[in-house]
Amino acid sequence: MLMGVNCDAPPAYHCPDEMCDGSIVTQEGNTVEMKTRRTFFLDCPKGYKPGDKVNVMLLLHGFGSYANWTRMYFPAVDVKDKYHLVLITPGSITRSWSEADDAYLQNAVDAVVATVGKKNVDHFILAGHSQGGATSARLVCTPYFRDKVDVRISLSGGRVGPVTPGKNGGFTAGSAGTPVYRQDPKAGPAPARAATAGPFGAGAGPGRGPAPAGTAAAPPPGGDCDYSFIFSNGENETIPGDTSPLADKFGCGKRVREADVIDPKKGYVWDSTQQDPGSDGWGHYPRSGRAQVFNFPNCKGGRVVADVVKLGKGHTEGYEPNITDKIMAMAVSAKGGKIRNGSWDPPAPEAQATFGLPPAAPAARGPAPARAGAAPARAGTTTR
Repeated sequence: MLMGVNCDAPPAYHCPDEMCDGSIVTQEGNTVEMKTRRTFFLDCPKGYKPGDKVNVMLLLHGFGSYANWTRMYFPAVDVKDKYHLVLITPGSITRSWSEADDAYLQNAVDAVVATVGKKNVDHFILAGHSQGGATSARLVCTPYFRDKVDVRISLSGGRVGPVTPGKNGGFTAGSAGTPVYRQDPKAGPAPARAATAGPFGAGAGPGRGPAPAGTAAAPPPGGDCDYSFIFSNGENETIPGDTSPLADKFGCGKRVREADVIDPKKGYVWDSTQQDPGSDGWGHYPRSGRAQVFNFPNCKGGRVVADVVKLGKGHTEGYEPNITDKIMAMAVSAKGGKIRNGSWDPPAPEAQATFGLPPAAPAARGPAPARAGAAPARAGTTTR
């Protein structure tokens, strides 16, 4: 048990391989953060015992989304046993992260680290999708997180370094084509509306661009603290450039392409609210995939700087199992130990409230039967 969660039980509210219903992905959590009394999801490795070495990850959802949608979108929970992962997946009350949520996030990290023991934390990973990725950029060098985060993972949440727009100029929320019921059947399929550079399109991103005249100088790209950085998104959103300010900062070598990652199996979730007819930049239904992996080798101090591009994908198709595994493998290969070796000591945890959930076992993850013409169930809402 860890904070009331049975680590040997199947993960609570896990999507099946097919037809993940909205009643699952909108769940808010299985654990209570005792100071704010807000919930979050906590997952822990099977066989966990007090004193075990673990990697702790805080995973933030996108704008308009839910904790469990993002927990299934980037299903690190499926490899928690392999990477000794303790996963914290919180949810914003407003479904959009702001400074008002910072204490809640910090309290959740405090409670988890205090319970597992700071000396047992090999890596602390801060990850987020879309606005959650942008929030990770805001948080990573703040006084609370700067001496804790070993690795930051941005999932379509802004790259530190140059990007170019993807297919049709990238994506913006609502950039799908004209809904079917408004299309003129004599005119044929309507083209997708032109997508302007979105919040994470060309020229965007934290620490990018000159400071306006008369203002303080902008912080260095990526902020004024050190961490490894893995950026990932869909090919139809943006294409990462072959240079990186962080790679320069850590003295990494020239970017090289590793072997592609092939995924015969698809991800769990998608954005059902924009599938009539949908758009390449925003995303379609999950499907099998191929991802390109680029690495800046030989970074100083064991840092990792990498880019992952999911070919033919947009902003909201859920991550497939093999590419999820690859990203987590890169994350735990990076230099760790900020929490273990730092001076910060978490406050003693409060008595933990539990839900006593008896989660159902997830469906076996295997080849899906052919279902020609079947309509998918609702699996989440707009997330950006």
